[in-house]
Amino acid sequence: MSVKAHPLSRRARVLVPAVAAALLAATTAACDSDTTSEGTSSSVRTLTPEHSEHEESPSQEQSPDAQQSPRTQQSFAASVSAETERVRQEAVKRLEGVEGRGNAVADVSVSGLPIAASEEVRSARVRVTNPTDEPAFYAVKVEFVDAEDKVLDTVVVGVEDAPPGRTVDAQANSRKAAGVKTFPRVAQAERG
Repeated sequence: MSVKAHPLSRRARVLVPAVAAALLAATTAACDSDTTSEGTSSSVRTLTPEHSEHEESPSQEQSPDAQQSPRTQQSFAASVSAETERVRQEAVKRLEGVEGRGNAVADVSVSGLPIAASEEVRSARVRVTNPTDEPAFYAVKVEFVDAEDKVLDTVVVGVEDAPPGRTVDAQANSRKAAGVKTFPRVAQAERG
């Protein structure tokens, strides 16, 4: 008994190499045209850990000497961390003179984020809704409490330039409350 190959599969066997050859020719032609002095097409960008596509737009053609050195992922993370700490310190200062719960408790809500047993932090999502007509700085003190309402940790979060009429999210993280079922709550919130 002989088995005939389906005509479609025969066409597919002929079509695949033809398509691959066409793609190879197009890729080669694209790489050979419009090259800069470094030998890389100006329309093609090679991304490395030290270079991000977001740092350079195609409309801003510069010589290699005029470009600033690219930021590494590590330096970017450090700058983000430094900025977060600066905003947190500002929030701590603003809460120092606040009596009671503050003027913005109604503008803020918190909810616990799901955790895995292996995580070393307990996190809460802080949602700030600015009801005013101007951008505002929010200083929020979040308490992580256990089932007996015992405060295990207090974390201060700052939200800079919360837009008017909008809701923005921040995150409060506690290492002291890690590994324990905790419930976050707003202890103080000040809009300034």
